[in-house]
Amino acid sequence: MAALKIGVIGGSGLENPELLENFKQKEVDTPFGKPSSPITTGRINGVDVFIISRHGVKHEIPPTQVNNRANIFALKNEGCKYIIATTAVGSLREDIRRGDFVILDQFIDFTKQRKLTFFEQFEFGPVHTPMPEPFSNILRKKLIESCHKLGHAYHEKGTVVTIEGPRFSTKAESKMFQQFGADVINMSIAPEAILANEAEVPYGVIAMSTDYDCWKEDEEPASWEVIRMVMRENTERVKKVLLETINSFSRDEEIRKLKESIRTIPNFPKQGIMFRDITTLLKDKDALRKLIDMLYDRYKDFAIDAVAGIESRGFVLAGMLAGRLGTGLVLIRKPGKLPAETISEPYNLEYGVDSVEIHKDAISPKQKILLVDDLIATGGTALASCKLITQLQGEIVECCFPIELPELKGREKLEQANQKVFTLMKFEGE
Repeated sequence: MAALKIGVIGGSGLENPELLENFKQKEVDTPFGKPSSPITTGRINGVDVFIISRHGVKHEIPPTQVNNRANIFALKNEGCKYIIATTAVGSLREDIRRGDFVILDQFIDFTKQRKLTFFEQFEFGPVHTPMPEPFSNILRKKLIESCHKLGHAYHEKGTVVTIEGPRFSTKAESKMFQQFGADVINMSIAPEAILANEAEVPYGVIAMSTDYDCWKEDEEPASWEVIRMVMRENTERVKKVLLETINSFSRDEEIRKLKESIRTIPNFPKQGIMFRDITTLLKDKDALRKLIDMLYDRYKDFAIDAVAGIESRGFVLAGMLAGRLGTGLVLIRKPGKLPAETISEPYNLEYGVDSVEIHKDAISPKQKILLVDDLIATGGTALASCKLITQLQGEIVECCFPIELPELKGREKLEQANQKVFTLMKFEGE
């Protein structure tokens, strides 16, 4: 299968040959002229990346002269399934501070001289592109998650007003844009978003606030020197968000492959049940290694004293993960299997009651415990296991299940008991 292709527009910091496998640059042409720069290409963690410098390699192209149509067409023509843009913006709100990221969700187009459509003639009938949500929700979600994971200050939503430039606003204009409902201001994004939507390529933006435009009386008004200084100081943060977002697409593909390695058996253990059989994943050495690697990456920086596995497939995963993490291993078993003194916790089945047990000396007070099983369905066994751990005064860091069956609402049961839940693969009506 061909690798996923993602386009990047802006001064991203990703152009470094050390970050890109198979690094190269190529000149391209389009029916709309040449893009702003040669396309820098390479691979990041299995994802093909295509980078265009919006204002040219030496920032020689003013905003109004950027060939947005050529830039978007070139990335579409390369097969990019998503386009992520970076941009500097001026803040029109007190709480959007210098250096804050804003994940844009709306724009107001105040440009006057840009080419804003690929359809200058309606050769095959009228084309009027709907644009109520101009920024991809998929990309916005991933950018937000990346900012959150990296601990950066960010705002989940923001309306940008795009002006013509290259001059900055007057105070009257700045205050007018605030009245329009804009949160930030720049000279680039609206035309790109319009054209990406016309080209049917999902488009998302991570904007960095560099100044307060000129509305704020106690702040220096926007200047190129200030913008350049703030961007230079924060280039590494922007780059890390982009890398994390691109890597998230790589993880999506890895998870898809893991799902394919799991066998589904209809009508087991009874009629109407779709049984998700993880044994096919366990026997596949590459899939098993990838699963444990992904769980290790999740928990390597957590403070964990022991991994608790639930009988029986949970033992396999918990044991392997404990080995990678360098922690102890605790076994939670069905009744009558543990030889020393135990405590027990019942839980309801569809027809009757069952229980799980743990040795009384398995966990010491205040030990940090990661609970692991192969799958969460109704959550009965997992919740009973949590109760055993808390009875022994262990502190549950998280409940981890590679597979989740959301329609059975096990996650809800655990979260109502104030437990954190992590899953990798969801099977919803499949």
